[in-house]
Amino acid sequence: MTTTPPPASPDNQGTSTRPYLIRALHDWCTDNGFTPYVAVFVDASVQVPAEYVKNNEIVLNVGFEATSGLKLGNDFIEFKARFGGVAREIVVPVDHVVAIYARENGQGMAFPMPTAEAAATEPQALVTPPAATARPATGLRLASVEPSADADTSPDPEPSGPATPGAGRPALKRVK
Repeated sequence: MTTTPPPASPDNQGTSTRPYLIRALHDWCTDNGFTPYVAVFVDASVQVPAEYVKNNEIVLNVGFEATSGLKLGNDFIEFKARFGGVAREIVVPVDHVVAIYARENGQGMAFPMPTAEAAATEPQALVTPPAATARPATGLRLASVEPSADADTSPDPEPSGPATPGAGRPALKRVK
């Protein structure tokens, strides 16, 4: 069976590597018994429960145990998940994923924030996060995840406090 690769972008850069890296790290987490989490920058193009969005960010458990119908596509990550006991349909543009990592040890990868042009060209608003949590789409700072000896079963951890522009290299931090 042969497949036709997607056409290269006009600037000869090819397609984005982000969806491939997300799938690879998701597979790595699953193969090693880790829980894959994605940190997502939320704007009008992201369909997530707005009440769980803080500082235009949400962290989602994308493990097979926490999702139903998970599709890690080239353009979107789609699945159903329960929030407070209520099943919700989740749709995340791949370019809004700012990190994917293993909950247990913090190993993973961070990605650049989506550009303002990409957010402005989205065709339709799916969710409008509360205006009180709005902040610029630059300067996300992730801290390192600290594994703990006592693996908890608490809901998805929330990202750490507001970003500090120019504060150095991104890393992830686990918040309990």
